[in-house]
Amino acid sequence: MAAMPPYLVRLQLKEAATKSGEFPFIIPVVRGLDIEFTSPVTFFVGENGTGKSTVIEAIAALCKLPVSGGGRNELAGNHGPDTSSTLAQALRPSFRRRPPDAYFLRAEFQAHFASLLDARNADPDFRMWGDPYTLYGGRSLHTRSHGEAFLAILQNRIRSGLLLFDEPESALSPQRQLALLAQMSTLVARGKSQFIIATHSPILLTFPGAQILSFDGDALRPTSLEDTSHFQITKGILQNPAVYWKHLQESAADQEGPMDTQPRKSKARRTRRSNASDG
Repeated sequence: MAAMPPYLVRLQLKEAATKSGEFPFIIPVVRGLDIEFTSPVTFFVGENGTGKSTVIEAIAALCKLPVSGGGRNELAGNHGPDTSSTLAQALRPSFRRRPPDAYFLRAEFQAHFASLLDARNADPDFRMWGDPYTLYGGRSLHTRSHGEAFLAILQNRIRSGLLLFDEPESALSPQRQLALLAQMSTLVARGKSQFIIATHSPILLTFPGAQILSFDGDALRPTSLEDTSHFQITKGILQNPAVYWKHLQESAADQEGPMDTQPRKSKARRTRRSNASDG
């Protein structure tokens, strides 16, 4: 029997919110949002702009986490450009039980978070309560590369509870992504951690038994690793880069608009298909 999520089990949009014509309710997926979490690890996948980060940000707000990233101790830090989530106010979460701890790792605002820790370290009043770097590897995140700073958080701060990641792969090499998967596996096996992750990484999507939800289209739908465009494009270009590059160069030369990412069929085949449909 597959393991169930220990904390958040469902997320629904309140009926009244469906009538709003403002952002984020203009996003197709958001208008009918109803997620039933069926695994300790859930991935949100889809193209840019489909609402993945908007939804995960709302979950963070519902868990009393700062929408710009961090833990509950950073809720009043105001270290990012956003301080609230409009969507969170329109959602109805259902918890099996409330998580004792939670953390939101948001890649795009990581530098803001690192600066918050530095400001706390320079504040003698805050220092009276302890070293702000203790849970983050013992020193400023600004003294590390982007990837090393991520690892410091993942290895020192991420322990148990409800863990929200927004594109964690942005600073991690493939090898480091494997290290993250290994850590996730250890935590999930203990039964006290739940991960909800927005990602474009086919490496992360290999997590055994994970729930993968596609944000592409007008409604959320469950999908498999092999059916995601992330997997198909990555596999295709690695197996036959020459075909993909020929297509990319043709698209750039044509200047017909946004480039497709799938190799097109030959001109002869397209002509035959067109003639057949005309007949």
